[in-house]
Amino acid sequence: MTDEVTGARRVIGVEEHVWTAELRDALLRFGGDDTVNMLSSRERTDRRLREVGQERLARMDAAGVDLQVLSITTPGTQPLPAAEAVPLARDANDFLAGAVSAHPGRFAALATLPTPDPQAAARELERSVTELGLVGAQLVPLTGERYLDHDSFRPVFEVAAALGVPLYLHPGQPLRVVREAIYGGFDDWTNLNLATGGWGWHADAGLATLRLILAGTFDRHPELQLILGRWGEMLVPFADRADLLSEDNVRLERRVLDYLTGNLNVTAGGVLSHRMLTAAMDVLGPDRVMYGDDDPYRGMKGQFGGDNGARDFVATAPIAEADKDKLGHRNAERLLGL
Repeated sequence: MTDEVTGARRVIGVEEHVWTAELRDALLRFGGDDTVNMLSSRERTDRRLREVGQERLARMDAAGVDLQVLSITTPGTQPLPAAEAVPLARDANDFLAGAVSAHPGRFAALATLPTPDPQAAARELERSVTELGLVGAQLVPLTGERYLDHDSFRPVFEVAAALGVPLYLHPGQPLRVVREAIYGGFDDWTNLNLATGGWGWHADAGLATLRLILAGTFDRHPELQLILGRWGEMLVPFADRADLLSEDNVRLERRVLDYLTGNLNVTAGGVLSHRMLTAAMDVLGPDRVMYGDDDPYRGMKGQFGGDNGARDFVATAPIAEADKDKLGHRNAERLLGL
């Protein structure tokens, strides 16, 4: 679909972040996540995360993004004690719903879930979808030292499957012992980047997805859809090798590659690389790729920054014209019910 006036192709950004001041303050008090302390709480980033009005809409207009699917930035409420996580998640989801209500043609949203209390997280997902009109939920891989495949989190996946909404698995910081053992040894900023956006985040999110597959999540819920950013968080480019986990695996009903091609969808997640796009399409096909800018972290800058950067990325992608529409908006509309 194109704009009737300009003829420009419609673009939806599926990984675009916000938070609330109350959640920021709670995460800073709790500590333990350097991305909060050293990145998200920077003055300009914090302001942009909390702002869901004219400044954000202006960035979208400049980049050629018609609609943002908002989500609470990593790590959400997941590191917090349950007594804090539950009300903060509820308030954050009310904030998201308010943003959508104020600009229904420009925003949709994914819920944040208080996984320290899995039953409350399942209830909050149901409330967010059925009462607030949110279109799914975003999770990070870890709650304390437990990955999402732990049996305690099954209620969340049961509700998502019953409601027919996708779950976006966004990277979070790896376990502290892992960060110290394999991502440390440099200056603080290099350690942070190596453990997060430069490598560790993405390896951990891919691992968390594999663990969900191996735990039988998609055998219990064969229609459940998962979303990963960054064209598949290292897992999709490595899919043929990851399929080795299928060999002699008596627990799985399908091959690992079949789960990836049947239950996984990916976004750019701010990595506007045509090379990575075409690699993801080669593995998953054209119906499972979506645009995403990672606003405000990437801030709609880079190779395709400036005026119409998002539309330019889609328009110049080395793929068929019909597939450009899928990348730009059709896949997101179908998957998220937009």
